[in-house]
Amino acid sequence: MTGQTRGTIEMAVAMTISGTIGWFVIMSGQPVIDVVFWRCVFGAVTLSAVCLARGLLRRDALSRRQLLIAMAGGVAIVLNWLLLFGAYAHSSISIATTVYNTQPFMLVGLGALLFAERLTVNKLLWLAVAFGGVLLLVQARPESGQTGSDYLLGIVMALASAFFYALAAIAAKKLTGVPPMLIVLIQVIVGIVLLAPLSHVATPPGGASTWAMLASLGVIHTGLAFILLYGAIQKLPTHLVGALSFIYPLVAILVDVAAFGHRLYFLQIVGGAAILLAAAATTLGWSPIRARRPA
Repeated sequence: MTGQTRGTIEMAVAMTISGTIGWFVIMSGQPVIDVVFWRCVFGAVTLSAVCLARGLLRRDALSRRQLLIAMAGGVAIVLNWLLLFGAYAHSSISIATTVYNTQPFMLVGLGALLFAERLTVNKLLWLAVAFGGVLLLVQARPESGQTGSDYLLGIVMALASAFFYALAAIAAKKLTGVPPMLIVLIQVIVGIVLLAPLSHVATPPGGASTWAMLASLGVIHTGLAFILLYGAIQKLPTHLVGALSFIYPLVAILVDVAAFGHRLYFLQIVGGAAILLAAAATTLGWSPIRARRPA
């Protein structure tokens, strides 16, 4: 098996696991703050074992400045999880995940604001397509009670979640050379510290099935998924990583339909397709405008 083939399998498995996360969140039956807290706890245990086995838990593993950046990224990723998981209950897993995939545009916008990166005509065109998709989703608001308690709030929360993911990605970009597993470990430890005072630690959930759901979110959806993801990124070209990442929203939509019976309306399908198309185009560098060749 070649390195690229193995990386493709790892990426596909990681994205498939990520696509099922909404089912585990909802089936746990716990408040969102508790879900994220226990995800961080189980994730920290798993990643600590991995980092220890790889000899990454050393004093000289990162500088003070890198530690502070990683902690700031941890705050962003925790807010990302809280908002995304909260969006599920308001708009459905399908809609929240689709809107969440506006992440590439958040990164483009932040890159332009913070790093003076150039906004090309192609990027602006795809941004307009994605924005049109979001507007269609807003206009396609279903009848009350069919997909969530507040459909529009779910869309706003998913957009905010994508924004905080972009902030976490920028923080990670500043940590070039730091092992990714160590970055994620710091992030989940930050999550434990932030959420411990807010979660119901004194009255933990009961029932083996609930604990199985929470443990899965930490061990499988955080520990295993991140190990597979980073392993794949090291083996695959960027364009293939970008292409395979769209397994995640497709699996999430299938899980939502199969497990909860949520069906997308026509305008929702069109709007969601526009967002995913624009996100794929931005990630993979597709160009709707071809530069003229000189005569």
